[in-house]
Amino acid sequence: MPVSFLTPEQEKRYGRFPADVSTEQLARYFHLDDTDRTFVLTHRGAHMRLGCALQLGTARFLGTFLEDPCAVPARVVHFLGDQLGVPVDGTLDIYRANRWRWRHPVEIRQRYGYRDFSDTFAQFRLNRWLYALCWTGSDRPSGLFDRATAWLVANKVLLPGATTLERAIAKVRTRASQRLWRGLTITVTPAQKERLEALLVPTDGARQSPLDRLRLGPTLQSAAELARAIKRLGEVQALVAGLPRTDRLPKTRILALARFAGAAKAQAVARLPEERRIATLLAFIRTLEASAQDDVLDLFDVIVTKMFADAIRTGREARLRSLRDLDLAALTLSKVCALVLDGDVGDTELRAAVFAAVPQAALEAAVAQVDNLTRPPDDPYFEELLAQHRRIRRFLPHLVLTVGFGAMPAGRPVVQALQHLRKVEMGGARSDPWPVEFVPKSWERRVIKKGLVDRRAWTLCLIDRLRGALRRRDVFATPSLRYADPRIGLLDGGAWEAARPAVCRTLGKSMVAAEEIDRLSERLDQTFREVADNLPQNASVRIERNGTEDDLVVTGLDRIEDPASLIALRAAVTARLPRVDLPELLLEIDARTGISGAFTHASEADARAGDFATSLCAVLLAEACNTGLEPLARPDVPSLRRSRLSWVRQNYLRAETLTQANARLVAAQNSIDLARRWGGGDVASADGLRFVVPVRTIHSGPNPKYFGPERGVTYYNLVSDQFTGLNAITVPGTLRDSLVLLSVVLEQDTEFEPTEIMTDTGAYTDVIFGIFWLLGYQFSPRIADVGGSRFWRIDPKADYGALGQLASHKVNTDLIAQHWDDLLRLAGSLKLGLVQAGGLMRTLQTNDRPTRLARALEALGRIIKTLYLLAYINDETYRRRILIQLNRGEGRHQLARIVFHGKRGELRQHYREGQEDQLGALGLVVNAIILWNTIYMDAALDQLRTEGFDVRDEDVARLSPLGFDHINMLGRYAFTLPDGVARGELRPLRDPRNAAPDTD
Repeated sequence: MPVSFLTPEQEKRYGRFPADVSTEQLARYFHLDDTDRTFVLTHRGAHMRLGCALQLGTARFLGTFLEDPCAVPARVVHFLGDQLGVPVDGTLDIYRANRWRWRHPVEIRQRYGYRDFSDTFAQFRLNRWLYALCWTGSDRPSGLFDRATAWLVANKVLLPGATTLERAIAKVRTRASQRLWRGLTITVTPAQKERLEALLVPTDGARQSPLDRLRLGPTLQSAAELARAIKRLGEVQALVAGLPRTDRLPKTRILALARFAGAAKAQAVARLPEERRIATLLAFIRTLEASAQDDVLDLFDVIVTKMFADAIRTGREARLRSLRDLDLAALTLSKVCALVLDGDVGDTELRAAVFAAVPQAALEAAVAQVDNLTRPPDDPYFEELLAQHRRIRRFLPHLVLTVGFGAMPAGRPVVQALQHLRKVEMGGARSDPWPVEFVPKSWERRVIKKGLVDRRAWTLCLIDRLRGALRRRDVFATPSLRYADPRIGLLDGGAWEAARPAVCRTLGKSMVAAEEIDRLSERLDQTFREVADNLPQNASVRIERNGTEDDLVVTGLDRIEDPASLIALRAAVTARLPRVDLPELLLEIDARTGISGAFTHASEADARAGDFATSLCAVLLAEACNTGLEPLARPDVPSLRRSRLSWVRQNYLRAETLTQANARLVAAQNSIDLARRWGGGDVASADGLRFVVPVRTIHSGPNPKYFGPERGVTYYNLVSDQFTGLNAITVPGTLRDSLVLLSVVLEQDTEFEPTEIMTDTGAYTDVIFGIFWLLGYQFSPRIADVGGSRFWRIDPKADYGALGQLASHKVNTDLIAQHWDDLLRLAGSLKLGLVQAGGLMRTLQTNDRPTRLARALEALGRIIKTLYLLAYINDETYRRRILIQLNRGEGRHQLARIVFHGKRGELRQHYREGQEDQLGALGLVVNAIILWNTIYMDAALDQLRTEGFDVRDEDVARLSPLGFDHINMLGRYAFTLPDGVARGELRPLRDPRNAAPDTD
């Protein structure tokens, strides 16, 4: 395993003081207590006392003694000098020249218990600690180096040389990897090894190896493609049969091995040592079983949805063609009804009068025509669906025989029907009664005719109900990544009993339901009264009488004109921003933040190449700008050759490395004073950015409003109040925001922990209000029709004045009390990251046979929603703050559109992973632009203040780092940096007096 993995930045700062030491660091490492003073004062002379104190603080802060003990920041020297009451000017020069200073490290080590790195017990403890990190996680080696350094300092072990620590970490990582490979392969039989290795060898003259073929998922949306996907799943299951399970091994390490096999060429896998090769193939095929099953279910959902949509369209078209016949029949029946309603026609003469006006044959034909052409409201276009039965039979038998289904209580009837169908397909149970418990009323008259089951109708109903149950996760698949049992990891039994007190303290909620409901009731009652009392003074809200009901009217927010001082400041800052090409911008940001260090090879082998940062930035640019590698490839530049760029893209660009790099950018942005003027990171907004996907893929969805006749995806992202993107999820089509909102908030991995989440109306449901409140978030959506929202009350007798009639709905608090413990258990499991938020949210939807827990959460959410609505209508500043944050997200989307300019701005990735990686690169590059703009805007503001420009704090807070006119994003790109910028210096700001005019 490679040993050299330190970045130049790490080598530079290892065992050395930073340029500046913070106040907190001074207080923690260089404060002298009574014991320290007693030790230091045993030395004679001001220079010896100051020098000894300096070496003591250095050992605490750096974990080592410096060759030149006086090479410390002046701030540290003055801090210690003040404590000792000794002068510092010239004192250290005397100490540096004194030969007795070499005794001080020995004295400090003896007095304070410092040990050398060569100490056997110290090495044992460090290796054991490192081994646990390597075994349970996938930390990159440079990260382990930093953590090991911190461990040595904390445990009073003097730092060794950087290369010595490098070798120790590499040795431990090698041991952990070898243990993993051995754990995977130890029970693999020779026959199973032969089966796995056959994945790497093309058979029967095929151009692809089975490995290459199996890792390519379905792309077409057809029944035939679904049948092929099921066949692929069956082939994977046959390969998996009998192989050792990987459940007891660290999941992150298994996924890392599988990821390498999924990205590398078969020849590269074949060249691995035998033990590692078998372990990699086993991890890959085990992981592929779950992802292949997910592909089948994704395609099943698409195909069934398309079948029903086609049936509806065909039925409506046929209905339009038959309207003339229906009108004629209706007119005939209208004549007869007119005679029936005519009071001048007696009962005895009615029949004769009817047949005189309309012959009996014509009347019978009209009745038959109406019966034939009219449809009941709940008709699922059954006749048109029957025409799809042959398509269904192409995949359904294989589906029930291949996919492993499980069920929540609400989905058990569907799974029982699937099990019956499976027995039938296997040749049994034909005489058994066909289960119909899953059949809803809208299908009963089609499925059950004269007490007998119509098997074709039964099958159509089953796939319809299965589709809905899979979407809600009432039915789940095993094994699976996206369709797994949502209850996996949910705290239960003894684990919940033990965790309950800590969870309640973390969430800030009482374990007693009555106490929490009383607090909410009092708060709701008080808020209602305060808002009602303030209504006469609230000019933007009025209540209008509409018949017997009251309507709430909230006036829209007026546009606030920019003051002249803000316009002038914005122009002055913009005029000073340097012009830069996007490649140089990325290289500069990498030089400042080291984001390239966050990208590790898929095999975890720490592979690197010369000038890696240039190659990585070129790949990020190609993905973010949607241009592909062609405009960036340079055969004369080794770091920009197509083979190098392709290698980097395949092995380094993936979700976890993009996430780590993004966290560095967010942290760098937060360290800038200007960014903190915009916000502290406690507020974030979520919204979706739509992309058309014109290629064949199952991972896209239709929506004429956003995609026209094409299909597309939504890049749903979370944006901080500092304009940085914190997290994003790619979803096919335009899935309801509420299903992914919780995931994008809980699964973000930056130093920010936003507590207030703002969204558009699409993410708003009562359930979301409830779960966000339980988790400690303030959910603040911008509701489009706030006047039409329901206000809920707890006390039915309370008098809320003008708001009384609006609050006519009462919350069922008994339901909340009955399920309070389950609600806490749900929130605690989410807070601790034990369950997948996306799958769990699907089970809590209340639009179709909700569980009692979902109804309890909805009832709780109605209280929280009402509190929010009252605050929303009562405070114009609150409404405007929400609008400002959402506009920041919209502005960031506009910048992303400008960056993603290639190929008409269309996303052309066939597979989910490719879509996620490319859009993740886009988000990273947008964050890099925002960070670069913020750095130079901050420098421009400093320059303006020096020049005496009137820079007002309120204007600075309204600046935005989303400008892009000064950034060149088009053309062939050169990856070079000026020497000064490469050393960490800023580019010179533009002189607005000499700025050349913009030209197209």
